[in-house]
Amino acid sequence: MRKGIVFAVFFLLLLMMAVPYGCTDRKAASADSAASDTLVNDTSSLDSTETLIAETPVPKAADELFDDFVFNFAANRKLQMRRIQFPLPVYHNGKLTKHVDKEQWKMEHFFMHQGYYTIVFDNNKQKYLMKDTTIGHVVVEKIFFKRKTVQQFVFDRLQGEWMLTSMNYKPLYQNKNASFLRFYHHFAVDSAFQVKSMADEVEFTAPDPEDDFSQISGVIMPEQWPDFKPTLIPRGIIYNIIYGQHYTETTRKIFLIRGIANGLEIELVFRKVKGKWKLVKFNS
Repeated sequence: MRKGIVFAVFFLLLLMMAVPYGCTDRKAASADSAASDTLVNDTSSLDSTETLIAETPVPKAADELFDDFVFNFAANRKLQMRRIQFPLPVYHNGKLTKHVDKEQWKMEHFFMHQGYYTIVFDNNKQKYLMKDTTIGHVVVEKIFFKRKTVQQFVFDRLQGEWMLTSMNYKPLYQNKNASFLRFYHHFAVDSAFQVKSMADEVEFTAPDPEDDFSQISGVIMPEQWPDFKPTLIPRGIIYNIIYGQHYTETTRKIFLIRGIANGLEIELVFRKVKGKWKLVKFNS
């Protein structure tokens, strides 16, 4: 993704402190709260980086691509306060319940402290929306698995500038991706369930263990999964960005995991076979 000047600085700094994440069978600790969504214990370096970003002017180009904007919005407190339409309307299940004044707002870092973000697509064509500079409406979903709730941050581009215009809370079961998200939450933390949820043959592309600059491709069987599986990281809270993709009751889902500055990029492709989601392909 093309980033603005500010995010380029941010990228270089974070690159030096990338934090590895791995899959675990242990039940995740209760990180599922509105107040804390970080999986990183030491955030001092991130805090310093955010201070640097706050002191750096945001380039005009950051409003062209939503990804450029949202990273600045999540790290730059001054920018965030300027780009919220206060009093901000808050809806619960589509019903207006309150307004949040500027004095009540708490800094929202989104996925910055997690070190990665995730996106769900129905097909490859939808992925091009990430680079579409003409879109004017984006929804960032904060998905709380334990609370079974989705918090939606609604952004609109007004007079050329992205603005947070409302928030909406909805039960997870009403989400268009509810069935898949429940499945993936289990899949990400349970190795035995991962093996059971694989197609008989799974296509893969992965780094060559003998050459850092090459990749290998092929087909693996479920029993080979432990030797080839990529990093699977969602715990408690994940995010989804809706750039305009319209979800349907499809039998195919693409789950994209992107590291913010550690080079992590994993794509998992699932198909629903006889009513159950199965991993059919992955790239890492």
